Amino acid sequence: MITAKRILPLIVVSQFLCTSLWFAGNAIIYDLVVSFNIEPNAIGQLTSSVQLGFIIGTLLFAVLMITDRYSPVSVFFISAVFGALFNLGMVWENNNLLSLTIFRFLTGICLAGIYPVGMKIASDYFDEGLGKSLGYLVGALVLGTALPHLLKATSFDFNWQWVVIGTSGLAVIGGLAIGLAVPNGPNRKKSQEIEWRAFFKVFKQANFRSAAFGYFGHMWELYAFWAFVPAILLTYQEIHDLTSLNISWFSFLIIGVGSLGCVWSGYLSQTRGPKTVARMALSISGTCCLISPLMFYQPGFTFLILFMIIWGLTVVADSPLFSTLVAQNVPTDKKGTALTIVNCIGFAITIVSIQLINWLLANHLAEFAYVFLAIGPVFGIIGMLKK
Repeated sequence: MITAKRILPLIVVSQFLCTSLWFAGNAIIYDLVVSFNIEPNAIGQLTSSVQLGFIIGTLLFAVLMITDRYSPVSVFFISAVFGALFNLGMVWENNNLLSLTIFRFLTGICLAGIYPVGMKIASDYFDEGLGKSLGYLVGALVLGTALPHLLKATSFDFNWQWVVIGTSGLAVIGGLAIGLAVPNGPNRKKSQEIEWRAFFKVFKQANFRSAAFGYFGHMWELYAFWAFVPAILLTYQEIHDLTSLNISWFSFLIIGVGSLGCVWSGYLSQTRGPKTVARMALSISGTCCLISPLMFYQPGFTFLILFMIIWGLTVVADSPLFSTLVAQNVPTDKKGTALTIVNCIGFAITIVSIQLINWLLANHLAEFAYVFLAIGPVFGIIGMLKK
């Protein structure tokens, strides 16, 4: 019999491999600009198209209660395979901005069957210590998000297409690992039919609302930060007239270090409580937003990297804790739907913040753009004060 202890590493590794699809386009954005003659600021549109696809996908999953009515393991596997196929669409030689946007949108829809569904599978196995388990799981998401930057940094003279092929191949492997080796969890309680009011019903619970509002503030900051880490490094390089930096490598480091923040917060939540630790992480990352203009004018590149590592550690450390609070404050047979609903709204918020930063960069306000990300942590902390 497969025990929960053996299941967790499988879920974590699969989540890591499959979520590499998320930022595959961001890692090669400048190659896409050259290869398909698109505008340099397309990073905002392509990132937002993934987010929009994820939103539409999670909305459908939530309204139809897919993960509560059907096997989440099967949903994960099917989503991983189709996500890999749509991701491969980026290597089509006749692509333009519209076709790339469509492929990224469809990939985002498939990610709706991977990220929140992975958390649902974990919550079906773990009741006690859920914060620690989700810490590993979201840490895997962070590494998966950062992985395309590492593939790009270590591709040497290989074409950028290998980054796309590599991430698609990893997603298929991750889907197979879940589909073939992970049975549905012992805590799973299947819903027999669609409950149309479930989308709104969960928000009647005060503690659920508190966790959800904290998560929404966290999401305003998170994906905008991740999407524009390469742009931050490029801006610093231009201001200080530095020789060419390995931006892909440093982007992987800054985003990927967040996985350690997730694991750390998961363990710390067992003694301090998830709400306290989440509030602390929000406070630190929010402070980084506010003082971000200063970092562009520090003469030492080492200082910039240390600052960005602290930001990268804390910007995502609260994510597994909010998911824990959400899962703990809804009925068992609505857990998958609740996690999906919160993800849906949270990712809708990311589109607004990403487009705001994109507009500020286009209007030559790069040094001051990231101050506006502090809106999220402030909102999240205020939301968490309410019970």
